Amino acid sequence: MLKLFNTLSRKKESFKPITDKLVKLYTCGPTVYNYAHIGNLRTYIFEDVLKRVLLVNDFSVQHVMNITDVGHLTSDADTGEEKMELASKREGKSAWQLAEFYTKAFQKDLGRLSILPPNVWCKATDHIKEQIALVQELEKKRYTYVIPGDGVYYDTSKFKKYGKLAKLDIEGLKAGARVELVEGKRNPTDFALWKFSPTGAKRQMEWESPWGVGFPGWHIECSAMSMTHLGDKFDIHCGGIDHIPVHHTNEIAQSEAVTGRKWVNYWMHGEFLVIDQGKMAKSGENFITLQALLDKGYHALDYRYFCLGAQYRSKLNFSWEALDAAKNAWRNLRDRIMDFRQNHTTKMGASFEKHKEAFLDAINDDLNMPVALAEVWAVVKDETLGTHERLQLLEDFDRVLGLGIAQLVASQSQPLSPGLQQLLDDRAAARKLKDFKRSDELRKELLKQGIHVEDGPDGQRWKRV
Repeated sequence: MLKLFNTLSRKKESFKPITDKLVKLYTCGPTVYNYAHIGNLRTYIFEDVLKRVLLVNDFSVQHVMNITDVGHLTSDADTGEEKMELASKREGKSAWQLAEFYTKAFQKDLGRLSILPPNVWCKATDHIKEQIALVQELEKKRYTYVIPGDGVYYDTSKFKKYGKLAKLDIEGLKAGARVELVEGKRNPTDFALWKFSPTGAKRQMEWESPWGVGFPGWHIECSAMSMTHLGDKFDIHCGGIDHIPVHHTNEIAQSEAVTGRKWVNYWMHGEFLVIDQGKMAKSGENFITLQALLDKGYHALDYRYFCLGAQYRSKLNFSWEALDAAKNAWRNLRDRIMDFRQNHTTKMGASFEKHKEAFLDAINDDLNMPVALAEVWAVVKDETLGTHERLQLLEDFDRVLGLGIAQLVASQSQPLSPGLQQLLDDRAAARKLKDFKRSDELRKELLKQGIHVEDGPDGQRWKRV
């Protein structure tokens, strides 16, 4: 039985979808005003593991991810500049151009990290009508009020269960404790549904609405897009833990006010990646992108392996030393896999099924990937099984790990090109003649072309690297 930690109940719960064998999943996507940093990407790796675990448990997954390309202000308190407009000034390009550029960069990062793409990508700017319609529904139900010159706001005092996700002490909450008090707000927790464009100025991204020209609030976007593509009730909603107190709390308030019933059954949140005990953020000096790792000689899957070493609800401390350790562990695993492929043996033992059960138990225990990784290494070291059986298990586990083990095994089985085979033959001949200088030169040439050669009692052996 798959068990997942539900932020709403603060406990692990047995997972049961609304519709048998179909899971409707919404994951909060990026605000595309800059590159995603590796802290952001840790959340998307966790969500990818969740999706893969659901698939391994024979569920079909309808996965929707949004792209926030308008409406996200620099403050969660409905103050400050809108991030896309601010980025436009910073880079001297239009907000539309930046949204397209950073969306593609984000999608490229997901591909590098072997993250399965969603079934539906949905952009906030493509769903303005749906967002306006949702605000109108809230207006009909008397949940809204207008602050002249500012925007249309949600009156959180009208929603009796406001703050249930974050366990907020609404009575004890004062302005400044969680949000800044915008002049005209009735309650500190009230939030913008629609913001008006500034008087006498034209924004790059603005639309006509029943309340005046402006743009949607950040929170209404996710409610409208998820309900458009998944219906007014679905199974799982994910994001980072920073979404709990404001963004996801506000999504629940506006969505359940419209539908009149529970909106999402399971809420799941990934913890921060921290560096020197501070969370990684785009506004700080510790803003590290995936490309920065690649420029230092790491592979994207080194970082994925690093993230798999911690449970998603635990803080993960980033350091270059820790990343080096993950890189070396992943390299050692690849080497063992390639050795298994070249040294084929078959031996089935009772431990085969035990390994499968142990791995499944780990991933079904709220995605316990550290225990799952330990089981991977237990398989590697299990000499009661042949290399064929161990590869079978590792390829099966990789449906969740997402490290490309099956492709790695397949690449080893491909015959060498005639040119590479000739280099190997020439090297073998040089060694036979004890021409070790020539042998070393050919080894280096082969390594440049992705072939690592080792010498042993039975002659030279090669593997792709």
